[in-house]
Amino acid sequence: MRLNSWFGRNRNDQPCKRVGLRRLIPILILGIGALSLFYHYALPHLFRLRFHLGLSRYDLGFYGFAPSQRYHSFNEQSPIVQISPAGAKCDQRYTFLAPRGDSVEHPGPMIIDAKGELVWMKNNWGTTQDFKVQHYKGQDYLSYWQGDEEDGHGRGSWYMLDSKYTPQYIITPAGELEGDLHDIQITVNDTAILSIYEPIPANLTSVGGPEEGWLYEGVVQEIDIESGELLFEWRSSHTYPPEDSYQELAGKGHERTLGFDYFHMNSVDKDDQGRYLVSGRHTHTITCIDSNGEVLWTLGGKQNDFTDLSEGVATGFKWQHDARWHGENQITLFDNMVNGAAFNTEASRGLWLELDLPAREAKVSQRYDHPLGIMTVSQGNLQVLDTGNVLVGWGHSSAFTEFSHDGEVVCDTHFGASAYFNFGRIVSYRVMKGSWVGTPDTLPDIAMVGDSVFVSWNGATEVDSWVLEVWDGENIENMTFNAVDKVERSGFETRIPFPSDDGISYYRVAAINAKGEVLGRTEIYSPQQAVAEDTSFGPPLGVTAIMLFSLVCLLYGLYYAVSRRKAHIGALYQLVRSKEDDSDSERGGSSV
Repeated sequence: MRLNSWFGRNRNDQPCKRVGLRRLIPILILGIGALSLFYHYALPHLFRLRFHLGLSRYDLGFYGFAPSQRYHSFNEQSPIVQISPAGAKCDQRYTFLAPRGDSVEHPGPMIIDAKGELVWMKNNWGTTQDFKVQHYKGQDYLSYWQGDEEDGHGRGSWYMLDSKYTPQYIITPAGELEGDLHDIQITVNDTAILSIYEPIPANLTSVGGPEEGWLYEGVVQEIDIESGELLFEWRSSHTYPPEDSYQELAGKGHERTLGFDYFHMNSVDKDDQGRYLVSGRHTHTITCIDSNGEVLWTLGGKQNDFTDLSEGVATGFKWQHDARWHGENQITLFDNMVNGAAFNTEASRGLWLELDLPAREAKVSQRYDHPLGIMTVSQGNLQVLDTGNVLVGWGHSSAFTEFSHDGEVVCDTHFGASAYFNFGRIVSYRVMKGSWVGTPDTLPDIAMVGDSVFVSWNGATEVDSWVLEVWDGENIENMTFNAVDKVERSGFETRIPFPSDDGISYYRVAAINAKGEVLGRTEIYSPQQAVAEDTSFGPPLGVTAIMLFSLVCLLYGLYYAVSRRKAHIGALYQLVRSKEDDSDSERGGSSV
């Protein structure tokens, strides 16, 4: 008997070849399509991942992209932060940030303490940016921009809140212009320097655009806060033409509402000599302007006036933010080095530059690099603290780092999982440190859960302890309360064990400062107003669930592929009896 008779057709059989090719072609087409989808949609996201050895469970995303803390007595939630290294000696003042992003339930301005505990937050409509403490007429105010964001800039106003968190000033530009989200600086002369974007008609043929096109011009205004009087104005188009930009036109410039953002002004500053400092992100320039509006010099970009003494670092910054004066000839800035969704191999950093103005020479005095080599594709800032340390906010990456003046990391804080920083699930345009005293005119909030009372007071910075007071049960029209327990304040929300005495009808909680004075009391409550225990209390495990689901799908896919392969092989090599076998069987013989 021929052996191949047991295996059906041999490999030279033409019909078998045709059937195999017909099966192979759709598989090949599907494979090409899958590879194309992977290359265009999955691969760019894989490059965004920042996995490396030594990542904690927090940074790997086991608690979510943006781990958050919920409260019993307060309806909002705040970030759970991770602080490193162990025993870090962070600046003990408050941190001011404005978290937003797809993983932020209620974006808005927020204050946290040195341990990452919430102090105050506000759920704002629209977008909130540039949140910080500023001084005006001898008083501290919280200032921030709030409005709508469109096409990379803002349309809104700046708000100044007093210690009771009440808006005292709402600032808008002079004329018919709208305030941009990037910056407001209150000067020692009690004026405000504002950043503004204005669409203007422009000839864009030099950058491949239309002759009758539209340009977003950067406008600096200094106004009197009380009267709104315009004191100074400077416009970017008077100095920088469209071809000075490093930003691609990308189809923009044909409509007024979709202008070419060629300059992208993102910070304005003024020193005690009256010189203005303007950062143009898309032209890679820092511009010094005198009080008459004359440009004194340009650092960086295509009109650079300086010789670089630091191998190109002092003038080669790219897509930068937050340029600030420090004395007559020193400036700091946040050097992004990267823009938008584009990634390169160079990390973002903070720079401290020293300028020799008569010689037009620039050099790096100090630089501040994140230990993980973060690439911040947008936003970011650098603040010089009065201790000499430097705070760098990493903008699009949810982290801020405190450095010594010499560039050593003192304290590194994450408020999002670092492996996913490049996805921008939680960001803050700037992060600032400062002192603040908050005395809200609201009442403290409480909630009774089980056998405990939870108490908090959004924005109160002077609470040292909480005292539980219960009604003596005698005169309901003129109620007298007695203190039964005193508990030291522990973070934003404090737990107070409730007495087991069934005779308690009403209770309240008093906030006490370090001097033993009563700052305020909650409303009167009854123990019958207890709420059910929140079993979901704690950090989310969304990323863990996604990982487990993906692993199950992968294992099932492997099992299915292997089982189908075995079945396919079995089908290909079935034993087939030939006619000769049948004849031999009938004769009772064997062909072997």
